[in-house]
Amino acid sequence: MGIGYKTSWLAVRDAAPEEVADALGLRHRQVMDWEGGTDAAYRQGVFVARPVSDWTFAHGRIHLPPGTDATEPGFPDWLHSLSTQLGDIQFFATDRIGEYHAWAKVESGDLTRAYCYIGERGQVPLHIGEPSDIELELGVGQRWLEDGWRDWQEPEWDAWFAAMPGEFDVVRIARSWGFCPLDIPDSDVNASGIHGFPAGIEPRQEP
Repeated sequence: MGIGYKTSWLAVRDAAPEEVADALGLRHRQVMDWEGGTDAAYRQGVFVARPVSDWTFAHGRIHLPPGTDATEPGFPDWLHSLSTQLGDIQFFATDRIGEYHAWAKVESGDLTRAYCYIGERGQVPLHIGEPSDIELELGVGQRWLEDGWRDWQEPEWDAWFAAMPGEFDVVRIARSWGFCPLDIPDSDVNASGIHGFPAGIEPRQEP
């Protein structure tokens, strides 16, 4: 199947898959090819691979990051902790069902940008840093519930929802920042990767 939408991924420049797997604390490791590993990570666990020369990619629909997501207070600390081991990192997540869309990057140890919108709650629980050029171009990542939102009327709410991101925006931001795994044809990836489970998460039996 390979990588598609409705998932989360990390992009790490110039790090070996083993380094990323170690930083994520992956256990129960198995070597898998690109299609098998990305498919497995849609169901459980995390798959780490280097599909192109400059970037290592970690993908997991459920278990990346472990025990939290970009809507929760511990998410920035998780990113900072990873960056101390891996250097500059980028995170992306998108799921059209709950309208959960997020992106973040740590540069030189600083969380320079992080934004998350979750449509099923009508909330922007995370907004750190200034919007990047691609966000300004797309018209997303620039709004959250400002003071006085309880008094908004229909035109204000229409304008707010119109400025919220969708899954295609997440992909375009990832592409602009340097690497989008959806652009990699499955047939072009020959290198194997590592599938495993973060601490506290045990593999479940699959039919």
